[in-house]
Amino acid sequence: MTSEGTQKTQLLPALRSKNYRLFFAGQGISLIGTWMTQLATIWLVYSLTNSPLMLGVVGFTSQIPSFFLAPFGGVFVDRFSRYRTLIGTQIMAMIQSLALAVLALTGVIQIWHIIALSLFQGFINALDAPARQAFVPELVERREDLANAIAINSTMINGARLIGPAIGGLLIARVGAAYCFLIDGLSYIAVIAALLAMKVKPWRFSVARGNPLQQVREGFVYAFSFPPIRAILLLSTLVSLMGLQNTILVPIFAEDILKGGAETLGFLMAASGVGALSGGIYLATRQTILGVGKLIALAPTILGVGLIGFSLSKFLPLSLFAMLFVGLGTILQIASSNTFLQTIVEEDKRGRLMSLYTMSFLGMIPLGNLMGGVVASHIGAANTLIIDGIACIIGSVIFYRQLPALTKIVLPIYEQKGIVKSVR
Repeated sequence: MTSEGTQKTQLLPALRSKNYRLFFAGQGISLIGTWMTQLATIWLVYSLTNSPLMLGVVGFTSQIPSFFLAPFGGVFVDRFSRYRTLIGTQIMAMIQSLALAVLALTGVIQIWHIIALSLFQGFINALDAPARQAFVPELVERREDLANAIAINSTMINGARLIGPAIGGLLIARVGAAYCFLIDGLSYIAVIAALLAMKVKPWRFSVARGNPLQQVREGFVYAFSFPPIRAILLLSTLVSLMGLQNTILVPIFAEDILKGGAETLGFLMAASGVGALSGGIYLATRQTILGVGKLIALAPTILGVGLIGFSLSKFLPLSLFAMLFVGLGTILQIASSNTFLQTIVEEDKRGRLMSLYTMSFLGMIPLGNLMGGVVASHIGAANTLIIDGIACIIGSVIFYRQLPALTKIVLPIYEQKGIVKSVR
């Protein structure tokens, strides 16, 4: 290996693992298509209906299955091969995107089609998200590389979040939303091929104790009886419920407040992606898990300030600047919380804990989307985001006050697992 390659693996040690490199390459391509589809969907919905409420409804249907089904998805992930599960979910997601493309290209697409296919995608995500989160530890050959792998994942997601909307906005303006759906469907070929190219150890089937409902209950008891995990899940719930409503309200700002079009929407989403990518790169280059609690505490404040600034702006450059902070705060919250939970969880409960994290994150977004759409239709999108920003800042302050007590509980676990040397 060249000295340059050695430096890269020292800086990004997770890339030493071949399976992780394959995962990184496949996901990197596919996620660009996913973000293009997300942008195209909200633009198409607003074009068809001109309704903030319908934006909320579509956002609700796409992710509400995660709220109800993620805990059972976690039980499934703890009992069956995560590798084979992911291959299945990626094939189904490809079919969903190609169905959207066919309907849009033939010009017959209606709002109920979008709602039905969004609901189908939600069912896929309820199983895919916990499987994906729990599969990452199987991809790295060294346990100490896990935190770096999770941080690289976040960087990859938000690199796609930067590139995808920018390309999507241009494509929508030039040739229409249908081609975004088509490219997304074809991009799944890359991740499926990467998964099939991996050499994965045979899955060790664990003996299940109790029925699925009992296992779901065991996961809840484990998570909520441990104060650090409980605090992380509650803060994640608040941020997802309030802080991420901006994702379905941005088209209103792009068209009605900033007097732009699809390209403006793409620029706003890309600006959020730049902030998120910056945060992801910072997390990927951190050398220690210590201090992650302070990042989790700070992130909602950054997000809240960005939301308030964006809601007050009527000038595109200022709006783009505010969206940088929205993206930065969002990724610091999501990735830092994920890193923390993956680091301390007991292995036999990993799938169930990550399903609860999925429930607190993805599962609460639909409720937030629906609430945001209803509130925005009554008091306006700008006032809605101001309320959201204030709620995030309050949550940040409450968590920060709990942090010293939570840190005392967590440090001995880090020592026991050998993640850090003695920190006493």
